[in-house]
Amino acid sequence: MPRTTDDWFAEPDLEPTNEPWDFPLERQRKRKRAATSATFVMLFFAGAALTAGAGDLAANKLSGDACAQQANAPAAADESSCNAAASDAGATDAAAPAEPAAPAEPAAAPVESAQPTADDSTSAPAAAPEDAEPQASSVGSNAGAHAASPASSPATPGEVRPSGSSPSPLSVTGHRSPAAHAATAKLQHWLGPVTKKAAPAPEIEGPGTPTIWLNAALPDPTPPAKRLTSSFAVRLTADAKAEGVDWALVLGVLRATGDLSAVPATNGELEKLTHRLASLGAAHDEWAAVLALDGHSAFVDQAVALAHYNRAVGLWALVHGLEAAKKPLTERILNDPAISIYAGGRSDLDLGRVDVRVIALIAYLRETFGSVTVSCLITGHHLYARPGVISAHIYGRAVDIAAVGGTSVLGNQEPGGVTEKAVRAILLLPSELQPLQVISLLGLGGPSFPLANHYDHIHVGY
Repeated sequence: MPRTTDDWFAEPDLEPTNEPWDFPLERQRKRKRAATSATFVMLFFAGAALTAGAGDLAANKLSGDACAQQANAPAAADESSCNAAASDAGATDAAAPAEPAAPAEPAAAPVESAQPTADDSTSAPAAAPEDAEPQASSVGSNAGAHAASPASSPATPGEVRPSGSSPSPLSVTGHRSPAAHAATAKLQHWLGPVTKKAAPAPEIEGPGTPTIWLNAALPDPTPPAKRLTSSFAVRLTADAKAEGVDWALVLGVLRATGDLSAVPATNGELEKLTHRLASLGAAHDEWAAVLALDGHSAFVDQAVALAHYNRAVGLWALVHGLEAAKKPLTERILNDPAISIYAGGRSDLDLGRVDVRVIALIAYLRETFGSVTVSCLITGHHLYARPGVISAHIYGRAVDIAAVGGTSVLGNQEPGGVTEKAVRAILLLPSELQPLQVISLLGLGGPSFPLANHYDHIHVGY
């Protein structure tokens, strides 16, 4: 019962009671505490599971490294040690049975092939094919994997190979095994000796390898090591004159044998060779005389071509170098009525803008065929061979030949025609005068290859 006070209001009864005063609020608080407890329990077990998984991965990695370190032990010992290490680490994943690795076949030595180089044309530039660069493939391996791929490369000296892989041709000491030598010998027996070719110079540009030509001065193509000594030159001319044969042919025969030294023959050898050529009629028919001397037409072609080159540049240039003889060679070309050069090209030669290799080539074709027509040097040629690639003509390292021996290249590029003869003659130049590009409608190997827009001229580029 409410108590009655002197106040004007009745005071409520505030005696304590055992019943809770707000049941919904209490239930909400209990649910929150339960959810929080469950969250912490889940986080605890998640952390424990993460720790256990990391431990398993570390144990598997350590066991794989331990197995790899015993690659030189017998295979049975490796297998038992790997299984023991895996069981001790507590790995939970069951490993699939590994198939025995196939023996690695001997890899053939890579052969680098130099692709033919393409240059520009005096007409519309040809579209260059897309570059195709070999992509290096990388094979990733999972931790603990012990079987090596059959195509994997042999181990380098000091490298530890996983168990089950094929034996390496190289031992840990760096010496090749007898099996590797046998494989190499068999490969050479099948394919012949493999020679590694030098990589193309950075200024080369052609199909599949478009590169900007570098405007850098080229050295003398005849360094002192490739020049004749003055004493040998005197002896050569004296012996040739005494026997009535041309010194250029005698020197061409010596160079065709492969001797590129400053003294390719002793005095006795030189005297015997000139006498032999004279007795075979070299004064009347050089080709027949050299054929009777050697018996191989390829050797004869090379010797006679070198004889034409020797006469074209002169003995003085062969002793002192082509760069020293550049000015007299240029004057001879400009004053020769059998060499037809357009006005702009004559100006290029007169100003010394043309490389001496091109000058020697023009003189060589004149000597070989009796006459030559030059259609383009520097002046009149467009700047780019194709978009982004500057033409070799601009640097004075290329020439376009429109006719040889009075016969135009246009309409005469059939097999066996004058164009093929000219290209073959260019390919017989000495090594120091070998061009990087000989472009026509014919592809005769080496630096010679066809392009459709070279139907009216032979492009020769250095």
